[in-house]
This record gives sequence, structure tokens and C-alpha cells, in this order.
Amino acid sequence: MERRTLIKSLGGLLLMPSLAIGHTISAEKPVLRFAHLTDIHLKDEFDAPARFAKCLHKLQQTEPKLDFILNGGDVVFDMNKQNLNAISAQWKQYHNVLKAESSLPVHYCLGNHDIWWDENNKGQTVYGKQYALDQLGMPGLYYSFVKKGWKFILLDSVHLDLDGTWYIGKLGEQQIEWLENELRNTNPSVPVVVLSHIPILSSTVLIAADNASNGYQILGGDMHVDARRIVDIFCRYPNVKLSLSGHTHLRDKVVYNDVTYICNGAVSGAWWEGNRQQTAPGYGVIDLFADGTFEEKYVNY
Repeated sequence: MERRTLIKSLGGLLLMPSLAIGHTISAEKPVLRFAHLTDIHLKDEFDAPARFAKCLHKLQQTEPKLDFILNGGDVVFDMNKQNLNAISAQWKQYHNVLKAESSLPVHYCLGNHDIWWDENNKGQTVYGKQYALDQLGMPGLYYSFVKKGWKFILLDSVHLDLDGTWYIGKLGEQQIEWLENELRNTNPSVPVVVLSHIPILSSTVLIAADNASNGYQILGGDMHVDARRIVDIFCRYPNVKLSLSGHTHLRDKVVYNDVTYICNGAVSGAWWEGNRQQTAPGYGVIDLFADGTFEEKYVNY
């Protein structure tokens, strides 16, 4: 799928795969444990509903038990430019499987496949992001909440491209201002987890490149075009500890200025057709501790 706008420069940012996460194995009990699921792309093919149910069963067998799920978007297979009947069927299937197979609360951000950008239907009220917001019961396109001493900031990272026909990863001025206000008004002692669909910072965009024989091209639909600006904001607030994303269906960790950026693999793997390169279908499990540290692992189901 073409992602048209290129990121021209990252201003000298260093991407470095993590050899250590910057925290140690703790003997203390975590105050929170949650699962990060992303890129489910549920559809009625490839036995996807049954396989998603298997994923939900496995994560609910986690010990200690999970407190909730963070869903990183691309919930349904694809809303982009589909007809409303097909879209409604995908969402109905997702709700049916989730209701039948899981009792865990879920907090969502939107992915690019959750958005209905059909240029022929711009006048309809469901055009754009509203349909998915209603389906997921989200409080807004971006929002925050606090649980057991940790703050969670969920971002809207998918926006129309410059020509209005496709998408890029960015926040936009209004959301940038909101993000900075959220961090400014958060007690510095409260550690922060950030969730986006498109990675803010990731090395997976290099591994996913089709042809690097004459240098890499990082597309604006693969990683945030405003990455440097967001990273600068995070660096001003050292209580930002972890930034989670998906979108590339590949798994990596990048540590930059004491913030850990984790891009987790997809629940659907390669869109329900096996592994995406070396990353098997799976999800992340994250333990958060009272002292602001965390532990994480990737689970193949």
C-alpha cells in the first residue's frame, strides 16, 4: 500500500535498537499489568475470528491477571473506501468476538484502517473518524486517563496527506498543544505511557523497506513526520517512560533519551497469512511498577 509523503529529515536523531530497556528486573509486585494489542484487522477470512478468540483466551490466562487491554488501532480489516455494508459487517464481527471471548476492559486509539476516507461520501456524517469513534465508544480522538499512579496518553496519529487522498503520521497543532498541556499539568512524579498507532520513533521502518540499494526512504505513512518535535516534548518531561505503537506489523525497541519506544507486532501477523517477516502474530504484556519502571515481553499466541 502506497504511503506517499516522505519524511525528509529527522534532524540527526539517532535510532538505536535497545540492548537493555533501562530498568532492572524488580522483585516488587507490579501495580498494573496490561496487554498491548494492535493491528487485529479482523475479517471473515483465514479463520481470523477463531484465531482472534484464541489470542483473547491466551492473554486472559496470563498470571498475574491483566487489568485491561490497550488497543493500538486497525481493529477491523479495512474501512478505507469500503461500502457501508462491508464496514458494518466487520465491526459487528469484532464486537461479537470480543463480547463472547473477553471480559477485560479495552482502551482504544484509532488506526488508519479504522477510518472511512471515501472521497465520494464526504458529505455523510460517518465520513472520516466518527464511525469508528462511535463503534468503540471512545471519549475523543485523543485523551488520557490515570490508573494506580500511572498516566496513559492515547494519541490520534493518523491524518490526511497533503493531497487529501491518503494519510500520514502526525499530531497536528491542536493535538501537539494538548499533549504539551497534558504533560505540563501532570505531576512530575507520575510516570507516563503514550499510545499511538503509527510509530513516533522506530527502526522497523528500515527493515520494512522494499529496496535499500540506493539509500532508505522513510514514508510519512510509516512513521510520524513530526517525530523530532514529539521527541523534543518528551525530553522536557522525564516522567514519560514508554511510548507504544504498532502499524508496521513488526516488533522493535528503540531507546532514545531515556524514553523507550516499543513497536509491537500485529495480532494478525501478516494480515492473517503467517509471520510478517521475522515477527510472529502476537501482543505485548507490560508490567508497571510504583517507582516508574516497567517490564515488558512479546507473546506469540
